[in-house]
Amino acid sequence: MEDIYSFIFDIGRPSERLDRFLVEVLPDLTRSQLKKLVDEGRVEIAGTPVKAGARLKGGEVLTVVVPPVASASALPQQIPLSILYEDRHLIVVDKPAGMVVHPAPGHQEGTLVNALLFHCQDLSGIGGELRPGIVHRLDRETSGVMVATKDDATHNHLAAQFHAHSITRRYVALVHGQLPQDTGLVDKPIGRHPTDRKKMSSKGRAGRRAVTHWRVLRRFDQDRMTLVELSLETGRTHQIRVHFSEMNHPIVGDPTYGNTGRSAALADTRLRQSIRALGRQALHARILGFVHPASGEYLEFESPLPPDMQEIIDYLENKYRPQD
Repeated sequence: MEDIYSFIFDIGRPSERLDRFLVEVLPDLTRSQLKKLVDEGRVEIAGTPVKAGARLKGGEVLTVVVPPVASASALPQQIPLSILYEDRHLIVVDKPAGMVVHPAPGHQEGTLVNALLFHCQDLSGIGGELRPGIVHRLDRETSGVMVATKDDATHNHLAAQFHAHSITRRYVALVHGQLPQDTGLVDKPIGRHPTDRKKMSSKGRAGRRAVTHWRVLRRFDQDRMTLVELSLETGRTHQIRVHFSEMNHPIVGDPTYGNTGRSAALADTRLRQSIRALGRQALHARILGFVHPASGEYLEFESPLPPDMQEIIDYLENKYRPQD
């Protein structure tokens, strides 16, 4: 079965070539795959196939038809789930670090979708056969709270809340450096990195608005680290990681946007070893809140820090505890 996607090129953003925009909105597809879709007439504006070099000027609605590939349907797998809440409309889970959210090239099994299909049987179909039930994502190595939907009405309602930025999303991260203020925000657009398509950046020629609020929870000045809480207005790919990396406060342990030299240079041997053992970015989606599509009740769910992050934070808290 084909997956059909619809994207709006927002009015007011700078004009951009179609092929560049496709790279941004369909990050799981390679450039050659995207080119093939265009060449086969599977990318349309107002029902008319377009060429890769066409310029988008604002307000265009693109339809992209992605044909099925081998193993196009995600398969149920009996994988343990940490369930925070469940009813007949939706399920809220605590995703562990290391788990991919949905099948993609190189990750056909062992994903959250595979686990949800086994547990729930029925999920909303709006996300397509590889992303049933999925209304938002977390990076593979980011842990924390996620919601998935079991029917299309619930999916549409929650998707509208995400689009309206009314969802509560709070993260906890340990970052390098000493933030000079107790609170702040970053409002910089994020798009595909101009030279490395596996990365995102706010320094490219085009991007979508991305807003991250932050608040200092604890400073660890001797080790030049800060524990921060982050709230998202938008949910761009790698948003927190990009914003803080480009502030010169990369998330500790981030293999893509971090600075391994800063961790390696730590004088505290135990701390240095703990970060090496972490093996991922110290970023956790702690709180997710939304209005339940069926009941109209506001629900909020919290996930405790996973043991690998908690161990590092506990060590730092004890190290910086005032001496009697």
